[in-house]
Amino acid sequence: MFESLSDRLGNIFEKLTKRGALSEADVGAALREVRRALLEADVALDVVKEFTDKVLEKAVGQEVLRSVTPGQMVVKIVYDELVAMLGSDAEPIDLNATPPVAIMMVGLQGSGKTTTTAKIARRLTERDKRKVMMASLDTRRPAAQEQLKVLGEQISVTTLPIIEGQEPPTIAKRAMEAARLGGYDVVLLDTAGRLHIDEALMAEVSEVRTISTPHEVLLVADSLTGQDAVNVAKSFDERIGLTGIVLTRIDGDGRGGAALSTRAVTGKPIKLLGTGEKLDELEEFHPDRIANRILGMGDVVSLVEKAAETIDAEKAEKIAKKMRKGSFDFEDLAEQLKQMQKIGGMSSILGMMPGIGKIKKQIDAANMDDSIFKRQEAIISSMTREEKRRPKLLNASRKKRIAAGSGTSIQEINRLIKMHRQMADMMKKMGKKGMLSGLMGGGPDLPPDALEKLEGLPKGMPGLGQGGLPPGLPGLGGPGLPPGLPGLTGKKNK
Repeated sequence: MFESLSDRLGNIFEKLTKRGALSEADVGAALREVRRALLEADVALDVVKEFTDKVLEKAVGQEVLRSVTPGQMVVKIVYDELVAMLGSDAEPIDLNATPPVAIMMVGLQGSGKTTTTAKIARRLTERDKRKVMMASLDTRRPAAQEQLKVLGEQISVTTLPIIEGQEPPTIAKRAMEAARLGGYDVVLLDTAGRLHIDEALMAEVSEVRTISTPHEVLLVADSLTGQDAVNVAKSFDERIGLTGIVLTRIDGDGRGGAALSTRAVTGKPIKLLGTGEKLDELEEFHPDRIANRILGMGDVVSLVEKAAETIDAEKAEKIAKKMRKGSFDFEDLAEQLKQMQKIGGMSSILGMMPGIGKIKKQIDAANMDDSIFKRQEAIISSMTREEKRRPKLLNASRKKRIAAGSGTSIQEINRLIKMHRQMADMMKKMGKKGMLSGLMGGGPDLPPDALEKLEGLPKGMPGLGQGGLPPGLPGLGGPGLPPGLPGLTGKKNK
């Protein structure tokens, strides 16, 4: 999300910050480019005008301080205004009410309402330890109720039993009664949608709202529809009143206009972002972190949070102990590859790293995607236990057998062996210098709130230390890049 906007703004501000002094004409020219970039990202015209007017007012006034270069101050002003436009503070789902807390999910058909309902239920159950019930009120779309039931079974969350022929208001009433009797903390009501907004849809949703008196009314909107998502949000808010918005399919939206416009137009907070199809691909919306991503500053805090939620602390500690002794074999490497996949894979991690936008072309040229990890895992899986633990055993005949078993080439096996050797050497040196024990202490590049998050992570987790990326991540070498990711060595890739 925001890739195209981030690229455009990055180029504009790079020119601006290279200049020692700025005239009003320089700022005006840069903001014309910013305005064009925002409009191309499908941000609403009124929002763009208000945004650029505010930036211009501050940029040519007293706020451009003498203590920093004017170009940097303009970037800071743009950042502050982006945060203000996106909502300043994060506003997560509010459960501060007498249980069972009703959360009503509304939106058009095809926006991802049912899947999002299951994602939220999973999040509330696993992360917040709440007892959750889901109820499908969608009696119009074929198999909609069965879909929610199947999703409930996948995430081990109770769904209200289906009774054929019941109307949505009756189902809502039954769901609330069942939740009270069952001692549930939260009830998620998945309402029906339409292909477009009509009177029947609004009347049905209004009646369900009256019966269930929800504490949260969340609109699920497809970010790929751009300004149409903003119009849908406005219509729902005017008719039934929203408390928040969930934007889905942001992984497929390179522009981000819906996210930038929705809050400004409706005044309602974006609470969650659907980042993919899997049931764990849901993020809280943090305006400051999104602004960082847009301006190419990365989002290390979110990366740390994601790592904390997904990394197996016991396995991480075990690997850390081996590293301290200078022992790091292919079994450890395979475990790190799996943990990287859990965090979200290569694209997810790199998307949150500061400064990656500037080397994006180099990364693309290296054909870096998650298939690299799958091939490397296949190679390691084709080794015997003894070969995994004693890499020195890998002679020509063994490599030939492994290549045949994993469907890869001997060249790929050699690259993996070389990468493992480099990582093992690095870990050995770090262990001798005592650096591994402080790996989770953070580095100068991490913001203060990232350091707070790091305190809760398992020590020795392939971790976010000096410079941001886990030093043990298989991969990126070379100047300005984190060490060791497969593909980029700082030299020309063949």
